[in-house]
Amino acid sequence: MTADFDLLVIGEINADLILSGDVIPAFGQAEKLVDDATLAIGSSSCIVACGAAKLGLRVAFIGKVGDDEFGRFMLNSLIARGIDTSRVIVDDTIKTGLTVILSLGNDRAMLTYAGSIAALRYDEIDLSLLERARHVHISSYFLLDALRADVPRLFAAAHARGLTTSLDTNYDPSMRWDSGLMEVLKNTDLFFPNETELRGIAGTENIEDGLRILAASGATIAVKQGEHGATAMHGSEIAHAPALALPVVDTTGAGDSFNAGFIYGYLHQWELARTLRLGCVCGSLSVRAAGGTTAQPTLPEAMTFLLPMDR
Repeated sequence: MTADFDLLVIGEINADLILSGDVIPAFGQAEKLVDDATLAIGSSSCIVACGAAKLGLRVAFIGKVGDDEFGRFMLNSLIARGIDTSRVIVDDTIKTGLTVILSLGNDRAMLTYAGSIAALRYDEIDLSLLERARHVHISSYFLLDALRADVPRLFAAAHARGLTTSLDTNYDPSMRWDSGLMEVLKNTDLFFPNETELRGIAGTENIEDGLRILAASGATIAVKQGEHGATAMHGSEIAHAPALALPVVDTTGAGDSFNAGFIYGYLHQWELARTLRLGCVCGSLSVRAAGGTTAQPTLPEAMTFLLPMDR
């Protein structure tokens, strides 16, 4: 049976308020003026979904929002990008999450109100969508307080139905880097940490050692390295791809756009090195504008940068 969706994303939904310029706060009731303010699609999960849809994948989303302006902004934004949000839960007892991003261009600080981010439960997920998709992705594992303990059985259920799976934990605010993660990796096909997350989870400062430790789970590990590109390992196979040298406006969501590109290549059964290169192209192009989704590339645009790298 042909799947209705290439990708089912399950995870957090929140808006991003991005402030840029001289954004380092000065307390003592001091008021500072910043250069720009942008209300944008936020959350790692939503940015992955938007990036995948922009590349041409058919995407559905399961998450939770409050019955408020930020929730409506997020749902309308996802729908405008062709993403199926029919299984998103609107809960009038909570507020939609919000992240305030203080952006310096090449670096940023984030202040997050969890709200609905932490509220999605396993028993609220419509598992019938697993029958209609090819691949399941989860982001922000350490923020999914109500769902986290059930992610292993969710991924096991996906595998039992023939789907593949991917995970991006994002940062662990507790800095414990565990919370049952090793059990999740047993049913994870693609794992997308950045360097900080890889070191914390693998318990080593050496990137290649960290890749080997985590690849022993059987997953393909792709570690995002910012301006240095990314490195991936599957079994004994290892590949590296560079980032594109482009002016940086805002790095918000670059890693999520990388994930979308990598998932696209993986679902089209590309070899590891080429899949990694597409991920780096998508991540690099996304930094050209404020917000995680504004500059995400279409597939034809990404291919204009990928094809010269293929030679």
